[in-house]
Amino acid sequence: QVQLVESGGGLVQTGGSLRLSCTASRNIFSLNTMGWYRQAPGKERELVARIGIGGSTIYEDSVKGRFTISRDNAKNTVYLQMNSLKPEDTAVYHCNKVPPLRSYWGQGTQVTVSS
Repeated sequence: QVQLVESGGGLVQTGGSLRLSCTASRNIFSLNTMGWYRQAPGKERELVARIGIGGSTIYEDSVKGRFTISRDNAKNTVYLQMNSLKPEDTAVYHCNKVPPLRSYWGQGTQVTVSS
């Protein structure tokens, strides 16, 4: 059973930065496309960034140029560097495979951006 643990969220002001981390209980990142998802209150979960096995990245339009996804296979960790944060980025952020596996959903980490 793989466990994913997200961390690094918090409360920041508009324009601030946060770096999220997602650590797996065993090495899955080198074998799978991984993604960061977010779910805001009253909205469906959305995929905001993904990183392929070869390191290629794709971003949802609203975060392009502000968010950067990266991966450290040796540490079984995926990161999401978030800059120029906006109130609309407020959500619970999760990592998972792309497409996601139900059993991989962790607790997530809350990101709150104040205006």
